[in-house]
Amino acid sequence: MFALPVATLAPNTPDFEMTPLVKPTGFREYDARWLFPSEINLMGVQALGLGLGTLIHELGVRPDLVTGHDYRSYSLSIKQALTAGLMAAGVRVHDIGLALSPTAYFAQFELDCPCVAMVTASHNENGWTGVKMGVARPLTFGPDEINQLKDIVMTGRGQARAGGTYRFVPGMQGRYIRGLDGRKLSRPIKAVVACGNGTAGIFAPAALRQIGVDVVELDCTPDYTFPRYNPNPEDMKMLHALADAVKARRADIGLAFDGDGDRCGIVDETGTEIFADKAGVLIARAFSTLHPGATFVADVKSTGLFATDPVLKKNGVKTDYWKTGHSYIKRRSFEIGAMAGFEKSGHFFFNAPFGKGYDDGIASAIAMLYTLDGANGMTMSALYASLPKTWSTPTMAPKCADEVKYDVVDRVTAQYQAAEREGQRIAGQSIASLVTVNGIRVTLADGTWGLVRASSNKPSLVVVCESPASDAQMRAMFADIDARLGAIPEVGAYDQKI
Repeated sequence: MFALPVATLAPNTPDFEMTPLVKPTGFREYDARWLFPSEINLMGVQALGLGLGTLIHELGVRPDLVTGHDYRSYSLSIKQALTAGLMAAGVRVHDIGLALSPTAYFAQFELDCPCVAMVTASHNENGWTGVKMGVARPLTFGPDEINQLKDIVMTGRGQARAGGTYRFVPGMQGRYIRGLDGRKLSRPIKAVVACGNGTAGIFAPAALRQIGVDVVELDCTPDYTFPRYNPNPEDMKMLHALADAVKARRADIGLAFDGDGDRCGIVDETGTEIFADKAGVLIARAFSTLHPGATFVADVKSTGLFATDPVLKKNGVKTDYWKTGHSYIKRRSFEIGAMAGFEKSGHFFFNAPFGKGYDDGIASAIAMLYTLDGANGMTMSALYASLPKTWSTPTMAPKCADEVKYDVVDRVTAQYQAAEREGQRIAGQSIASLVTVNGIRVTLADGTWGLVRASSNKPSLVVVCESPASDAQMRAMFADIDARLGAIPEVGAYDQKI
């Protein structure tokens, strides 16, 4: 139906308007992201839609699909091109308009649609676009489906079929907000709500006011230029702005949402940033108190407290550490029947009785607020202080091209495997274990650990370190990783660094 996609095209040329541009590296581990229009053009997006529709039919899935788009200036155009391709492939498209990713997941259940294609680049900087896809709610694509889709698109196997239709579904924003847990808080809680001028600004304040939160809005007016900072609750610039506002307004808590609303970051009333994995431990404590013996999933970037926290141990919790990535943790939680899954990035997945299994930043914020509400009058800082003390880094991302990042991680992994065999000491400690389910997680004898992995959705690596022993040990672990990465010429500058 279309010409074969090409990996590069000069803009402002006839070929650019007539030929699909699709850079192959845009098909990532579990979703798809490209720089627009230098890595994908609108013809390329149509080819993507045709390919996705073809895959839906090949998998034997009923071809009813929910789509929506985030607030970026070009997202509506991307969605319209994607819709054209989907309809050409015989898919019945149900368009919910401007939306969060969790709104699209909610709409899959609300409209009884097995498939979803949400147009969003999440927290990526302006210029990026992407699609989060799934054909079996509440799951989203993993590597198998992404590779099948890549093959269909890049080889031009997309097949036109009859039966494609389009309908616009109004009012999904209100239906989604009403579908969140609306139980009122038992005591007043003032929260600064930061949205980084992303799409969540249209949804989060209303949803939180619904349960009685005294909301102070911070950068909640959508602006696709993201004038203050990128809407990313792992970005220290966003968290610092939130901390300043919490202290200035004497709020009880600060809540930060990413661009498509599926992640949440937290700051306590003193302005201290609580990394999402530690917030997850607090929520896991609350859930497992109500349901002893619960199973949880945590990603390999997350704190070791999921395995060592005395309250979780007392409640009989079993924790499974798994691959980082929203699709991986979502699928793992679903497959092993976990009550919840937690990622350090702020993706939380609540299964029955607390949710339907997909990641939702607003639902995560509500769970945290209920945890605070039920903490016998404790402040957020006191609740946080009840956790065993550990010292941890933020998530740090040194640049590394998509074409080489996995090879770089393999080289670092080989170095640490050799260090273990040879009995080398790191930060004065022997190596206790190496976990290679997703990159390399090196754990030392005193519990200090460091992680190096390839980013699933950007041309970068990911580095995280934590120590239950001391800040100095955490920094020593990072210094060892940083020295190894610094000796590899393909590794560039960090986005942020301790």
